[in-house]
Amino acid sequence: MPKKHGDKYALYTDAYFERGHWDVKIKETLVTCLAWLGVVIPVLVTGLTIFAPKVLHLGVRWSRNQGLYQLKFIGLILLFAFILVAIFTVSMTIIQNRKRQHLVEQWPTYNPINQTKRKAYLEAFMTERFGPADARMATRYYRVKPEQNIDTDELQQILIKHHVSDL
Repeated sequence: MPKKHGDKYALYTDAYFERGHWDVKIKETLVTCLAWLGVVIPVLVTGLTIFAPKVLHLGVRWSRNQGLYQLKFIGLILLFAFILVAIFTVSMTIIQNRKRQHLVEQWPTYNPINQTKRKAYLEAFMTERFGPADARMATRYYRVKPEQNIDTDELQQILIKHHVSDL
């Protein structure tokens, strides 16, 4: 059950933003800062080698042309990756929309008549095995007896026996 905040239920919780949990806050903040350093430092080094090579003394002297060459190369790689991702995204969107229009919206993906029958047969089985639905839903703690355990394919066998299995 989700936690209740005021008049609404929270659909998710995050220990980072709750009171306490200092270990989580410190750990996640450190990891985030290290990740940002992994982004900022390469960008700074690349930018400084291109636009201000004399400021950065790394022991390696790069000329402006080498830096621009590297920048162009990285730009081409990123452009290629962007084009591939765009092609994949657009094609998957088209495929999913066509599938939705031609299959899902035109015909149900299950037999609705058999679905109603399946629910009735399975409810009868559960009532026989565990008692009436009202009693099952009102119970907070229920210990299942060993003879009440359901076998792996027992529910499927019930549906096959009554000829309502869609598999």
